[in-house]
Amino acid sequence: MEIGVITWNLFHGRDAPPNPALFTWRSRILRRTERNHAHVQVNRDLSAAFFEFLAGMAWDVALLQECPPRWAGGLAKACDAAGYVSLTSRNWLGAVFRPIARRNPDLLGSWEGGSNQILVRAEGAGEIREGRDLLLRRPPERRTMAFVRLASGVCAATLHASQSPPLAEADMRRAASAAVEWAEGAPLILGGDFNLRPARTSVFDELEERLDLRRPTGPQSIDHILGRGLEILEGPSAWAPEKRDMPFDGRALRLSDHSPVTARFRAVVRPG
Repeated sequence: MEIGVITWNLFHGRDAPPNPALFTWRSRILRRTERNHAHVQVNRDLSAAFFEFLAGMAWDVALLQECPPRWAGGLAKACDAAGYVSLTSRNWLGAVFRPIARRNPDLLGSWEGGSNQILVRAEGAGEIREGRDLLLRRPPERRTMAFVRLASGVCAATLHASQSPPLAEADMRRAASAAVEWAEGAPLILGGDFNLRPARTSVFDELEERLDLRRPTGPQSIDHILGRGLEILEGPSAWAPEKRDMPFDGRALRLSDHSPVTARFRAVVRPG
């Protein structure tokens, strides 16, 4: 069985043009669209654009970080997928902040609240049989790992590790160990925004030697897909930034400040 995987940090559903000068206080406060010759920066609800983009991509399992929790049902439906949601940080005032975020997402940024989400297209990977969370760090910067077991026998997990490299390494060690334990010998996919560059840390070598989790994206990437008990058909690779551009008023709207990372695996499993 072949499985296509994507991991993507959605930047809380916001756009991120390559020229930071387009982020202005006028846009942030007055919701004014800013433009240059190539791109726009808009301060508006982009759920429809993200839904369309993700629905049009070829994947069986999508591992998402910094995803607005309010998108859960709609995003899964748009992608013809089942979903599992693990709430992360700043969700305690969601009832107050989420209506504001729909109208002015740049004003709130991450304060709308966030989540890790796993989407699974049953035709390619099997239905979700089990889902569970691992709490990695408590508030104010609550960090979690989401884990699912699929009917195909494959397991998948995702996390958004801490921004501090020492804390991110600790997050990765704990999350990887738990995911391998919970998988109970089944093939495992672990992906997400790890906030760690292989060129600057030995933790990826450690995880491969100790847990047989392999292999990270490029040496300067922070978004990775690791596999265990799987044949790597296409190693993890980040998309070129312009591939996440969408047309907008004669210019380009660039979704998120991260590029998707994709990989493809082959698994030999016994359905459970």
